[in-house]
Amino acid sequence: MQEGHRLRFQTPAGEGLLETGPSEAGATLCDVLLRGGVELNTRCGMRGLCRGCEVELTAGRVDLGDGREVAAPATIRACLARTMSRETAIRIPQRSMAGHRPIAISEFEIIIPFAHDPIFPATGGGVALATDIGTTTVAMIAVDISNGKILAEAGDFNRQIRFGDNVLTRIHRAGEGPEMLARLQSCVAAETLRPLAMRVCAKAGVSPASVRGMTVAGNTVMLHLLAGEDPSPLGVAPFRARFLEPRRLGAAALGIDGADWPVQLLPGLSAYVGADLAAGVHATGMHFAGKPTLLVDAGTNGEIVLKTRDRLLGCATAAGPAFEGGMLSCGARAVPGAICHIRMTADPFHIETRIIGDHPPQGICGTGTLDFLAEARRVGLLNHAGRFDDGALARVPPDLLRDGDGGRAIALGQSGDRDISISEVDIAHLLQAKAAIAAGIRTLLEREGLTPADISRVLLAGGFGRHIDPESAVRCGLLPGFRADQIEAVGNTSLAGAYIALLDRSALQEMDEIRARIEIVELNLDPGFEDRFIDELALP
Repeated sequence: MQEGHRLRFQTPAGEGLLETGPSEAGATLCDVLLRGGVELNTRCGMRGLCRGCEVELTAGRVDLGDGREVAAPATIRACLARTMSRETAIRIPQRSMAGHRPIAISEFEIIIPFAHDPIFPATGGGVALATDIGTTTVAMIAVDISNGKILAEAGDFNRQIRFGDNVLTRIHRAGEGPEMLARLQSCVAAETLRPLAMRVCAKAGVSPASVRGMTVAGNTVMLHLLAGEDPSPLGVAPFRARFLEPRRLGAAALGIDGADWPVQLLPGLSAYVGADLAAGVHATGMHFAGKPTLLVDAGTNGEIVLKTRDRLLGCATAAGPAFEGGMLSCGARAVPGAICHIRMTADPFHIETRIIGDHPPQGICGTGTLDFLAEARRVGLLNHAGRFDDGALARVPPDLLRDGDGGRAIALGQSGDRDISISEVDIAHLLQAKAAIAAGIRTLLEREGLTPADISRVLLAGGFGRHIDPESAVRCGLLPGFRADQIEAVGNTSLAGAYIALLDRSALQEMDEIRARIEIVELNLDPGFEDRFIDELALP
């Protein structure tokens, strides 16, 4: 945008006007709107890879970012468009606004005993907080440290998502300089943890002044950014973290709270197998298991730990954001209105969908996409390579077929005047995500000479893992060669570990011992990983 330009915008909540100054020359509509307090659904990190930030251009002209110009009326992606006229007007639909609250992701089960010896002083009672900082979402619970009772929970998006939807993008952005690193730190501390702490205290009916401290789990990049440490070394070989040991910081120095209560970061395991997995290994007790056990967190940064005999092996694989709605034309996070489960019949062809909450459909989330792969393969709609089968398409009602920029597609529903569909390009992104995780699992198993049948339990961690249909996970090849009865959803084990560390000070030391014990497998150095990844791009 150029100096002196005016942007009028209309949102479901009302209208507004923004005027630009010299410093905003060349800024995108997303940038200008964000400065005005209007945050769009930039789930792909403002790279023009999704339709999350689509707006309607109702007046003026814009540059689409590739040299092409378009005049109103038109539908444009605000992350790419730059205004070319003095007066520009846009309408922002509800689906393009950020602000959906994620479904509560703090459910967990703890199956190991632990002591009541709080890590923070419990004299006179009070409340402490346990937190899991994910790349996409953050969960927090308030705990009465006198008895361990969970008083309240809250979840929200990690406000860093406007700078990218994966850890590699955020590493790159942090490397731009101290100012950007400080902005990323402020996003997670002041803009995410501070309001979450206020909200969870309010829900618990306690004053924030009663907070005694906070334990924090998360992947290595997230903890570096919270601590204000430059994570750039994590992005280049040999992928060294600046710290993995437990670290204690102050809430006031981080901008989380005015009172300077302690913030205890849990120990990480490696550059890409973080404190979230150290917490998960401890909370599930898998490091004590007598039979081979697998822990899988199928998030953006897919992390996997295998326990066998007296060994622990771990790896991380770049699954990407496809299972969290990123990269997909109609992707959505697991929020009200997201299509979360799908079932199909072949003859006659029929699709049945289930939607989170009592809301009109807004998109399709990770569990829904997993079901789609499994069901479409089962009824013959997709072939082994993940392409639509011409013969099967002939049985699909014509009103469900689409053909556009993403190739052939199947419509699953309507969001206003917009189709919610899955295209062959979307399917390719999903296959890459599931192949990365599947190949990581196979690599660890083959290192130990094991097959899927040798594994006693497959523990699926995280909010995504908790709601996956085990049959779909097996049939689409996310968990290759396993049986559904081997799979157990264990919820947010990262938060569970933070909770244990809060109430049992010895847990922190035990998690640090896991760090010393685990063998990290660098998949980029494994000679067979690439071949396994290529194999797993297919559907079983």
